[in-house]
Amino acid sequence: MGQLDEWLRALKDGDGSDLHLAAGSVPRIRIKGELAPLEGTSELDDTTLRGVLREVLTDQQWQTYEDEGDLDFAYGLEGVARFRGNYLNQEHGAAAVFRIVPEEILSSETLGLPPAIINLANLEKGLVLVTGPTGSGKSTTLAAIIDSINRNHTKHIVTIEDPVEFVHENKNSVLSHREVGAHTGSFAAAVRAAIRQDADVVLVGEMRDRETIEMAITAAEMGLLVFGTLHTNGATRTIDRIIDAFPASEQNQVRLSLSESLAAVVAQQLLPAAQGKGRVAVHEILLRTQGLPNVIREGNTTMLNSIIQSGRAQGMQAMDDALFAAAKDGQVRGYDAYLKANEKARFEPLLTDEESSAA
Repeated sequence: MGQLDEWLRALKDGDGSDLHLAAGSVPRIRIKGELAPLEGTSELDDTTLRGVLREVLTDQQWQTYEDEGDLDFAYGLEGVARFRGNYLNQEHGAAAVFRIVPEEILSSETLGLPPAIINLANLEKGLVLVTGPTGSGKSTTLAAIIDSINRNHTKHIVTIEDPVEFVHENKNSVLSHREVGAHTGSFAAAVRAAIRQDADVVLVGEMRDRETIEMAITAAEMGLLVFGTLHTNGATRTIDRIIDAFPASEQNQVRLSLSESLAAVVAQQLLPAAQGKGRVAVHEILLRTQGLPNVIREGNTTMLNSIIQSGRAQGMQAMDDALFAAAKDGQVRGYDAYLKANEKARFEPLLTDEESSAA
């Protein structure tokens, strides 16, 4: 067994989520959101680390890393887990991060997702955006939604990722997993192709550029159900981010297209559980209503919060409301909710005297 495999086993056995390796530093693992040195390891120099990193790559992958200084890939360790790997260069030399991708795809019910999110699997068409910072669990939530479609509907589902993380077995649906670089040149090219591949559902792992965003909107307008991710916080910032990706001369047309295609925005954050075991996902949920298209067309995104508040009966909720409820129910600590909240004054009564002083 290679050195890297040994560290990855230790990551899994230690209930960690990420392994961090960097020349000039000791290996570290992230446990419940906190980084800690990996027991029994010492500081790595660049030559040693590069030898370790080379163990799990093909010649072509290593050459790509050598040429470009960055590499994304998936790696499976039999009997342990699948991992999403990222190689990079930094001040002291090589570095890498490995994140565990759960082998078991958890269902929406097991994850405790709100009914409004679970019901997104029953949509026939439209653009659904799942947003949040890196490490907030977007991929896990989307995998659960795709699994629900797979179990309950007869669809052709195309997933486009870089790299492929969750591998779904065909159940009632048929899945085509496509990896950018290995199976297609880009996210945008794969979305364009999916329109011609009789796809019913398309998962876009990352809407990272204008062309991909444009193709995702177009596919949704053409009647496909498209799920995509963005690294934004909240519905308002998500819609603004999409519009701002285009030149000013095109933004009115994009607003029109988005107003006709947007089905939902789910913004997600992960907080440490109050009892110290695991983490809790908290969601902002915006669903399509009669008034939403007009708000998007007019660029009046400040009205989105009003739409969310008036849509509570349909399962909509603002992030601050979801954070406050999670803290009041004892799922998360008041201080952790306070740190994530937009209107912090509302959360101050939940803080202890010591936390109030720190805040």
